[in-house]
Amino acid sequence: MTTLPATSLRIGLVGAGPWARNTQAPALAAHPGVALSGVWGRRPEAANALAAAHGTTAYTGEAGIDELFAASDAIAFAVPPDVQAPLAARAAATGRHLLLDKPVATTVAAAREVARAAKQTGAASIVFCTLRFAAETADWVTEQAAVDGWFTARAEWIGALFAPGATNEYAASPWRREKGGLWDVGPHVLSVLIPVLGDVTQLTAARGPSDTTHLILRHTSGASSTVTLALGAPVGAVGTEIEFRGEEGTVALPRWSDPVGSFRAAVDALIHSVRTGEPHPCDVRFGLRLTELLAEAEAQAGE
Repeated sequence: MTTLPATSLRIGLVGAGPWARNTQAPALAAHPGVALSGVWGRRPEAANALAAAHGTTAYTGEAGIDELFAASDAIAFAVPPDVQAPLAARAAATGRHLLLDKPVATTVAAAREVARAAKQTGAASIVFCTLRFAAETADWVTEQAAVDGWFTARAEWIGALFAPGATNEYAASPWRREKGGLWDVGPHVLSVLIPVLGDVTQLTAARGPSDTTHLILRHTSGASSTVTLALGAPVGAVGTEIEFRGEEGTVALPRWSDPVGSFRAAVDALIHSVRTGEPHPCDVRFGLRLTELLAEAEAQAGE
């Protein structure tokens, strides 16, 4: 495993698109415990611009990946999941710690390879499921997980990313158009339901309009949950809600904001895992489990 310097963790960023530009690079560059060791991008002009904006080195091409790994103790990823997975496995194999975006991969085999490489070298890992790190929601999830007697839960994450006239820059992402809300926002919802209600023991999935996927889940606690996920809804249908119902009543997920601050908290969690050797609940093993569930849902819904 890479030896951690006493003062800061050198984190390299793989990706130079909107998510890296808006969230990850600002969080890493401003973090007092981090040295942003470089930015790698598939497009040299994007990598150069982002690196220059944050006073670090730009890397491109196949050789550039290895150079970034050599200059870093850990690697943060802001690339599509099917690009992320093989590069993350490669980084972990060299002993680099991992700050992964969700989903880890879109196939179980690819996610399993990342988990295997991290386990083999002892690399610490965090999967950035935003609700588990956002200031408004992280403690709330922990509080609900400590409550007994949950009976059921309902989750809806409905976006209009692909609605006519939508201007969201993430709508240009080919993998989001191909995989839809199930893979893009499904990890966020599952990252809240599972710690509160327990792992999923039974899953039923069905397609709705556009890219909508409906899930019915049974959990190890005995509770059930229903989930609706979509990115292609009309603008008027947009909304995100997660609520739990049980012996103590009904509680709803708080609103949240500040993705940069949320990512900074994920960086804090990675640093803690690196320094202590303690795995985080949102590590690559959890990311693998999410991938397994999403792949099962996709297979069912596609029938």
